[in-house]
Amino acid sequence: MIENRIGVVGVVIEKDGDIHRINQVLHDHNQIIVGRMGLPNINQREISIISVVVDGTTDQIGSLTGQLGALKGVNVKSALSKKIN
Repeated sequence: MIENRIGVVGVVIEKDGDIHRINQVLHDHNQIIVGRMGLPNINQREISIISVVVDGTTDQIGSLTGQLGALKGVNVKSALSKKIN
């Protein structure tokens, strides 16, 4: 039985981050994305943040965070529910 977890993935993008590649990775994982909110160029500091709510297996969520974290100018952290369903 596949066990899904619900959580949030925080993505911090510095000015040299490739937004198009980030969006492609998010699109490639759309089956586990429940919703997302993006804040561009926060306080004119050339830093953007995307919060992504996910519902998937730890392998699926790990694939998403791993691919995003490998991109230049991108930092990623995730927090998952302890409850498995």
